[in-house]
Amino acid sequence: MSEWHFAQQDSADELCILQHFAMKKRQPGGDIEFLITVKEYITPPYPNMRFFAQSDKQTNQQTTPFTPSGWGPTLLTALAECIRAIHRFPYEP
Repeated sequence: MSEWHFAQQDSADELCILQHFAMKKRQPGGDIEFLITVKEYITPPYPNMRFFAQSDKQTNQQTTPFTPSGWGPTLLTALAECIRAIHRFPYEP
């Protein structure tokens, strides 16, 4: 266990560490860069879902805006789910 875990004194604080990733989504109008933030919780708000990934941009803006995200027990699971969600709808500025 990393020492930052010991900083949390109350589980209601939901202390987490952030990791950032970037990807490009290729579209006919040009590439769009998405920044993805993954939170790793000490005491996750949902059991067995320690990691939460969320994009900085919405997709499908002109129809029903959607913020790509993903939960998972591992960083890989949450990040991969978020990337799949980014590809689900077009980016419509």
